[in-house]
Amino acid sequence: MKRADILRMTTVSRREGPLSEVVPAAFLRSHAGEGENPDLPDTGSEPASRSDEEGLGKPGFVYHGGGLAAARARFRSAPSPWLDLSTGINPHPYPVGEIEPSAWSRLPEPQDLLGLQAIAAKAYGAPVPEMVVAAPGTQALIQLLPRLIPARNVAVLGFGYQEHPRAWRAAGADVRIVETEAELVAAGVDVAVVINPNNPDGRRISSDRLSSIAARLGRRGSWLIVDEAFIDVMGPEASLVPALPQRGTVVLRSFGKTYGLAGLRLGFAISDPQSASLLRAALGPWAISGPAIVIGSAALSDGPWLAGMTDRLARDSIRLDRLLEAASFRIEGGTPLFRLARHSSAAEWFDRLGASGILARPFPARREWLRFGIPADEPAWTRLSAGLGLEALSFGCEAAEG
Repeated sequence: MKRADILRMTTVSRREGPLSEVVPAAFLRSHAGEGENPDLPDTGSEPASRSDEEGLGKPGFVYHGGGLAAARARFRSAPSPWLDLSTGINPHPYPVGEIEPSAWSRLPEPQDLLGLQAIAAKAYGAPVPEMVVAAPGTQALIQLLPRLIPARNVAVLGFGYQEHPRAWRAAGADVRIVETEAELVAAGVDVAVVINPNNPDGRRISSDRLSSIAARLGRRGSWLIVDEAFIDVMGPEASLVPALPQRGTVVLRSFGKTYGLAGLRLGFAISDPQSASLLRAALGPWAISGPAIVIGSAALSDGPWLAGMTDRLARDSIRLDRLLEAASFRIEGGTPLFRLARHSSAAEWFDRLGASGILARPFPARREWLRFGIPADEPAWTRLSAGLGLEALSFGCEAAEG
């Protein structure tokens, strides 16, 4: 995309809403290379389907995990409480402890937010705290970025978290789901999106390869967005963050998934300091609550907890694989926080488990798939075994312990 086109689109975007008004054209000029390739002809996009909004094509099930109210409405005779395995949220939450009343009653001080960003920078391997932006969940950032980076052509690598293509399409971009690195960096791509590890299949791209992709895109003024929502439990070497800053690269990190505190609504963007500053301005003051700052600062400082949890989830994911395989599922992939399983009768299994009060994650676009989160405790493991038509497996505890 040519520099003049980018600046023109920036002017247009300012008429679309207040978030864009705080973003000067310099935000885009700083990443607009001198030798951009011309735009490709329109190749068409994949419009959102109504089935994307309905689990297995039936009303009431949104495309994301969760949605227990809809599950209760559909499976009215299911026993309670529900065993919700439809998300990739850690079932072993970080121990919050007591929070000072002032965290609830007062607006956060600027230095408190700066402290959280410094702690996050150290935890994630960012070279300087100025590269870190705290936000009320990464979903807020996913929806904000298309307002700040006008793009005509967006490439998303593989089938994954559908909010990425949805947000860019809502901003007017032509979004293509691509399967190769060559397509991701093809001429005319203004923004490339990579979910790493991918949700739901767990596909991983090495940080070295991503760094190379970022350099290629950055040289011509294009952007790379890397969503690392599930990477915390896969080791620091898996992340692209230590290789930043790279021109036009933004990495998203979720807090709630690994730390089991999704309701806290906390996430981070890591980019070059100039882009980070403009993202921060777009979010505005007091975007993060006082309790989120307190809890996030404590959890991200607790390296031993994360190390122990990483080991525990690795063992639990092996145990879950064995349980699903015993029920004739084939493991397609996943992360230590969730497993993706294939079965020719996945829709029937979804209904059977639902009737037992167990919620798995269906995929309307991949009807042979179900995704399972990690059970929280032994009663949950026993209940899942029963729901799968299995007795408690003797190797389950052994897998969890060794």
